[in-house]
Amino acid sequence: MRAVIQRVSYANVQVNGDTVGAIEQGLMILLGITENDTEEDIIWLADKLRKLRIFSDEQGKMNRSVEDINGSCLVISQFTLFASTKKGNRPSFIKSAKPDIAIPLYQQFVDYLKDQSLKVETGIFGADMKVSLLNDGPVTITMDSKNKE
Repeated sequence: MRAVIQRVSYANVQVNGDTVGAIEQGLMILLGITENDTEEDIIWLADKLRKLRIFSDEQGKMNRSVEDINGSCLVISQFTLFASTKKGNRPSFIKSAKPDIAIPLYQQFVDYLKDQSLKVETGIFGADMKVSLLNDGPVTITMDSKNKE
């Protein structure tokens, strides 16, 4: 499971011109799922990002988590995070999980964050989405549950 996490002042996602998810201060999370991801990956990634201290404290140091600031999360499915560009000029997405595997894992990830008392908004899995955000910092971090660096 891979995620690109951005600290945002606000973010929203639209499908066919309609806003389907929007948050104020918090995390915009692009989430990629591969076929060998499990509940263990969900728990590790979700716990790590909800405790990630990337929001400023009173001294301006990145010392607070999204939980600490009572922030929100916007989670967007992003199969292209597992693109392979090794051959040619057209990316291959064979490492990305097919919808029958990815949709339940995506929903479990969202539900797990909600179970941890976070406010979570989402896009629509598989839809053509337009994402807008104001990256605060900018702060952008990548995480991979199979490469826990």
